[in-house]
Amino acid sequence: MKYDRIPKELFIKNREKFTKRMKANTLAVFNSNDIYPVSADSTMPFQQHRDIFYLTGADQEESILVLFPECSNEKHREILFLKETSELIAVWEGEKLTKEQAFEVAGIRTVYWLQQFDTIFKALMAEADGVYLNTNEHLRASTEVQTREDRFILKCREEYPAHQVHKSAPILHELRSVKEKIEIDLMQQACDITKKGVERLLKFIKPGVWEYEIEAELAHEFLRNRSKGFAYTPIVASGKNACVLHYIENNQQCQDGDVILLDVGAEYANYSSDLTRCLPVNGKFTPRQKEVYNAVLHVKREAEKMLVPGTVMAEYHAEVGRIMESELIKLKLIDATDVKNQDPNWPAYKKYFMHGTSHFLGLDTHDVGLWNRPIQEGMVFTCEPGIYIPQEGLGIRLEDDLVVTNNGKPFNLMADIPLEANDIEDWMNSK
Repeated sequence: MKYDRIPKELFIKNREKFTKRMKANTLAVFNSNDIYPVSADSTMPFQQHRDIFYLTGADQEESILVLFPECSNEKHREILFLKETSELIAVWEGEKLTKEQAFEVAGIRTVYWLQQFDTIFKALMAEADGVYLNTNEHLRASTEVQTREDRFILKCREEYPAHQVHKSAPILHELRSVKEKIEIDLMQQACDITKKGVERLLKFIKPGVWEYEIEAELAHEFLRNRSKGFAYTPIVASGKNACVLHYIENNQQCQDGDVILLDVGAEYANYSSDLTRCLPVNGKFTPRQKEVYNAVLHVKREAEKMLVPGTVMAEYHAEVGRIMESELIKLKLIDATDVKNQDPNWPAYKKYFMHGTSHFLGLDTHDVGLWNRPIQEGMVFTCEPGIYIPQEGLGIRLEDDLVVTNNGKPFNLMADIPLEANDIEDWMNSK
């Protein structure tokens, strides 16, 4: 790992919060991710399953966490199973966690090697009445590929059909959505690295550079600041490309007069940042570009005022839509007739602002959370309204990462990154 070790107290507290919500005489199991193959002997870089990381800090493949808070054997109330290291593995792959190191990382005293799992798990299940299984219940989850967790669930249901089955996901969605101070500090570090990346671009962006060159500059800066790289696939979209919401080709040349929509964020210690800024290629917005930019900025600022405890996200998104509708009328992109004749299920403003304004942010860029409950202090959301005008070759989106507080306004983790159109111009032309 490139990042500094996270204090194990975070993971101890996270496990305590989870076990307090478990039903009587049940256990819970969490598996690491697989290392996914590409072809031949090639694999994707390992990415730990965020749930086992949240509960242990173990950033290593072939790991299993078992929680059984009422186990008669006190040593077995928390167990971490790890891939056993060896001299051969150390030579070819690098050292894995020892049992002693696992305690320093996770705060779990009982650590067994993975080959002992089946025997110990059988004894635990003989004592337990039920088991918590960890399915992926994110609303936008892609579940076509079978995971290590999926394989365990199938095996567990087959071998222990008489046990009651419970879901871990709703508990984790609730817990993970409210951040501890250590987590917010880690996210701040990711945002600070993102700022350094954007600052690096100020001397670099000019007519004629290529989008992929901008991506490369960011990657360089992220890595040299102990990030693994991008928290998500970067969007470097110049001109009309900015009207493609998930444009990731990043293969076009930036032209004089274009605006670059830059949607990028560094990760740090598996925590995400998520930034969007729009930069004029030649360092100066046209009057029309600035007019659209300021409309988006107004919507963003009004939306931020609603990111306070008690807000219901469905109502929040609807109200942001009404604010956007007013701005689009001022920009003469829609008119009163469009609004009068609109389909309530797809309002007129959706022609130019077709996505949501905010999503949970944390260990995942589109983090888990319970959308049907009012938001509360400690949650972190993006705020990212946008206006996309294909006929003008212009797309403007502005995005920051905001921590919900009880003092009447959110705390902006990206407050140090210029946002006003004039400040963007000054920033670009002062370096």
